[in-house]
Amino acid sequence: MKTPLIAAGLILAASFVTAEPQKYVLDPSHSQIVFSYQHLGYSSNWGMFSGFEGEIMFDQEDPGASSVSVSMPVMSMITGWEPRSQHFMSPDFFGATEADLVTFTSTGIEVTGDQTAKIAGDLSMNGQTMSVVLDAVLNKAGAHPMAGKDWLGFSATTTLLRSDYGVGKFAPYTSDEVPVMISIEAMKAE
Repeated sequence: MKTPLIAAGLILAASFVTAEPQKYVLDPSHSQIVFSYQHLGYSSNWGMFSGFEGEIMFDQEDPGASSVSVSMPVMSMITGWEPRSQHFMSPDFFGATEADLVTFTSTGIEVTGDQTAKIAGDLSMNGQTMSVVLDAVLNKAGAHPMAGKDWLGFSATTTLLRSDYGVGKFAPYTSDEVPVMISIEAMKAE
């Protein structure tokens, strides 16, 4: 008779143990970073990074204890017009090689609502590292209907100054301020 009570007590005690953060890896096929800038006041131009790598250590019980790290090749940038993409990779801007990466590593998360947070972190690009804050939203967390495993979806926004990263050529005629929109999906790691 004591054995079932002991087992029940252990199960109950285990339910009060703080859950460990769970590792999720980015789904590169459903993760994008889109940016825009003004060209001489005539138009908005858009670019995108896609196919990047990263991981999220997600603590569902204490989201503020979560973390994120992401990296992507600079040369994965897509602008929609090949001569512009080539110009961005030239010494006028990035002077990029295959080895050059853009990286983001979180340094802290401030939970601001049931599904929202401010994610502070270090963004490194073009040999410069600056602190940035992402306004993030947890879009959805749960079992993926096709993959059969836990999945996360986040969106976030921030604004960067190109000149902070040494790619400010033609500013202010081409805007120095660059709005950035992020949408990612991440799957629970095996």
